[in-house]
Amino acid sequence: MTAKQSGLRGKVRDGTVVSDKMQKTVVVAVQANVRHRLYKKTVRRVRRLMAHDEREEAALGDRVRIIEAAPISRRKRWRLLEVLTRVELPEVAPESIDLDLLGEEAAAPSDGAKAEPEEAVPAEAVPEAEAVVPEEVEVAEEVPEIETVEAAPEEPAAVEEEEAPDEPAESDEAPAESDEAPDEGEPS
Repeated sequence: MTAKQSGLRGKVRDGTVVSDKMQKTVVVAVQANVRHRLYKKTVRRVRRLMAHDEREEAALGDRVRIIEAAPISRRKRWRLLEVLTRVELPEVAPESIDLDLLGEEAAAPSDGAKAEPEEAVPAEAVPEAEAVVPEEVEVAEEVPEIETVEAAPEEPAAVEEEEAPDEPAESDEAPAESDEAPDEGEPS
């Protein structure tokens, strides 16, 4: 049914309800296939529109038809026209989901309740384990003695006497300039 057939004015879109957590509001995902201008490839665009659901008849996963309307709130510009198809989503307890993934469904109780721990057995009923005494081990009486090596006392290394810093070092280089400068006029 189009807007002209129903006598309503505005754009009409079909989509899937992706959220119904708000009061009198549903979030609808509307899919549109658009051809890319440059690459000419068909691209799927998904827009999430908020629609007003006065009677709260749409549920998560339902296919719905919405129509453009005057602004209802800051982000709500659409109204729910009708629910096209209803989807029954199973309500599954999180514990049973985890058990299904682990493959332990047979070990879990079918009613979803936690399994009761096994009955505790009194400590008196459990027989105590007898202490196991290892057989005696023969110990060899002869123990080899550890030889000690006496190290010769270390003699102090001969310390070479270095030249005193007061004395100038002898070198093959030219003698350093002395305080007395030769006169310019005298030949040497």
